[in-house]
Amino acid sequence: MMIDLPDADLSPRRKRLIFRSDHRGTKEMDLLLGSFARKHIATMDETLIDRFEVLLELSDPDLYNWITGQEPTPPEWDDALMDMLKAHRYG
Repeated sequence: MMIDLPDADLSPRRKRLIFRSDHRGTKEMDLLLGSFARKHIATMDETLIDRFEVLLELSDPDLYNWITGQEPTPPEWDDALMDMLKAHRYG
């Protein structure tokens, strides 16, 4: 279910994360992470928001390969957030 909240309902940090997710540099990751952020950012707790913020610092090729299963996800990123991203990719 897509949560479509007005921008006024989101904190500046969450708005920034949506913007960063939409402007990655590669179209595939813009679409994947942008749609993921718009769908989930409003309901993420602070721990998950912190983790997502760190994830956005990773390279597009690595993230894309992990999310699509082209490469195994490193143990340090094989967590609930990555599970959510993989489910979003195939959902």
